[in-house]
Amino acid sequence: MSEEARSERLSAFDELSDEEIRSLLADLGDHELLELYAHLSDTQSVRAFMLLDLESKTDLIANLSDAEQEWLISQLPMQNMRTVLDEMDPDDLVDVIQAVSAEARQSVWNSLSPEAREETQFLLRFDEDDAAGLMTPRYLAVRPSITVGQTIAFIRRNGRDVETVYYVYVVDQVKRLLGVISLRDLLFTDDTITVGEAMARDVVSVRDDIDQEEAARILDANDLIALPVVDGYDRLLGIITFDDVIDVIREEQTEDVYKMGAMEGSAERYVDSSVWKLIRKRVPWLIVLLIAGTITTNVLSHFEPIILAATFLSWFVPVITQTGGNTGTQSSTLMIRGLATGEVRFRDVGMVLAKELAVGAIMGATLGAVIILRGVFLPPGVGWLPAVAIGGSLVFVVIFSSLVGALAPLVIDRLGADPTVMAGPLMATIIDVAGLTIYFTVARLILAL
Repeated sequence: MSEEARSERLSAFDELSDEEIRSLLADLGDHELLELYAHLSDTQSVRAFMLLDLESKTDLIANLSDAEQEWLISQLPMQNMRTVLDEMDPDDLVDVIQAVSAEARQSVWNSLSPEAREETQFLLRFDEDDAAGLMTPRYLAVRPSITVGQTIAFIRRNGRDVETVYYVYVVDQVKRLLGVISLRDLLFTDDTITVGEAMARDVVSVRDDIDQEEAARILDANDLIALPVVDGYDRLLGIITFDDVIDVIREEQTEDVYKMGAMEGSAERYVDSSVWKLIRKRVPWLIVLLIAGTITTNVLSHFEPIILAATFLSWFVPVITQTGGNTGTQSSTLMIRGLATGEVRFRDVGMVLAKELAVGAIMGATLGAVIILRGVFLPPGVGWLPAVAIGGSLVFVVIFSSLVGALAPLVIDRLGADPTVMAGPLMATIIDVAGLTIYFTVARLILAL
C-alpha cells in the first residue's frame, strides 16, 4: 500500500460507515491489513478489529506484537474475545498466552471454552523452544485398515477443523505413527485399497524435545508442508506446519544478526523495544569489545621501538586491521552459513583448514601486491623495501585471519555454543590484536630492525 493511499484511508476512516469499513478491510491482503492497522489510533484499531470477519481477526491478532496483543485483548468484550480465541489455531493461541502478562493471561484463560483449554493445556506441557512448542494437535489421522474411499470421506467431514489436509497420518490403536499418505496419492488410488497398503512407511518425523531450529531445518531439507512430532514411544503428538517454520527461521535469523552485530536479546521488534531494553541488549557486548580492544594499546606499546624506528609502519595500521578483520569476517560468515545449512560439520575441519589456507595464501599474495604498488607509487609514498615489508606482513595477516575465521565457528559449534558470536565485531577485535602482532613482527624481520 502506498503512503498516499494509506493517508487517504486514514483521513477518511472516522467518516466511513461500518459497512464501508468492512468493505475496505475485506479488500486488503494480510500484509496490507497489518500495515494499515499499525497506523490506526487506539479507537480506530478497536473499531476496525470488531468489523473484521472471524478468520481475519484470528490472523491479525496472531501477527501483532506481544504488547499489541495484550492491549487489544484488554479492549475486547469477554464474549467477543472468547469467540476469537476459540477460533485461533492452538499453537498460535499458546504463543499469545505465553507472550502476555500474568494478568492478561488469566483473562485469556478464563475466556476459553473447555475444548480450547484442553488443547492449550496439552501444548503448554512442552518447552516453547522445542519442536513440540511449535506443533498443532489438529491433524488428520486414520487406522491402516480403512479404505482409501473411507479416508476421503473422513477428510470431507473433518478437514475444516485441521490446519492442513495435505497429509493424512496412519496410526495404530495407541497412536504410534505407522505411515503417511498425501491427499494427492489418495485421489489417484483405488477407493477399495486400504490405507495401510497405499501409505508410505518411511515417515520423516521429529521427537518432541528436539530444538525448534533443527525441526525447521528438517522440514525445509525434506521439502515438506508439515512435519509430524512424536514422543519417545513414536506416538503422534501433533504436526509442525511450514508457516510456523517460517516464523522460527525469521526469529532465529534475527537473533543471529543481533549476535553478529555484538548484541544480545530476543527477536523483538525495534519499535516495541524500550530504550532500556535496547541499552541492555547492546551495552554488555560493547563493554566486552571495549576491554578486548584496549589490548591493541598493549600491542602498540610493545612495538613502540619499531614504530619509532620506522614511522611509516604506523601509517598502514588501519589498512592491516581493516583487511584482517574483513577477511576473518568473510571466512566466519561462510562457516556459520555452512553450519546452519548442515553443509559443514566439525569432522570437515581438515578440509576446511586446507581450503582456507590455500584461499588465504592466494588472497594474501594478491592484496600484498596491491599494497606494495600503492605504497610505492601513491602518497605518502615509501621505498620498495618498506613496501615489501608492509605487503609481506599483509600476506600473513590474511592467511591467519582466514584460518581463524573458519576454525573458530567450527570449534564453538562443537562445544555446543552459538557460532554466530564469532562473526562481526568480536571477530574483528580478535584479529585486530593478532594482526597487529603479526604485522610488526614480520615487518621487523624484513627490515632487520
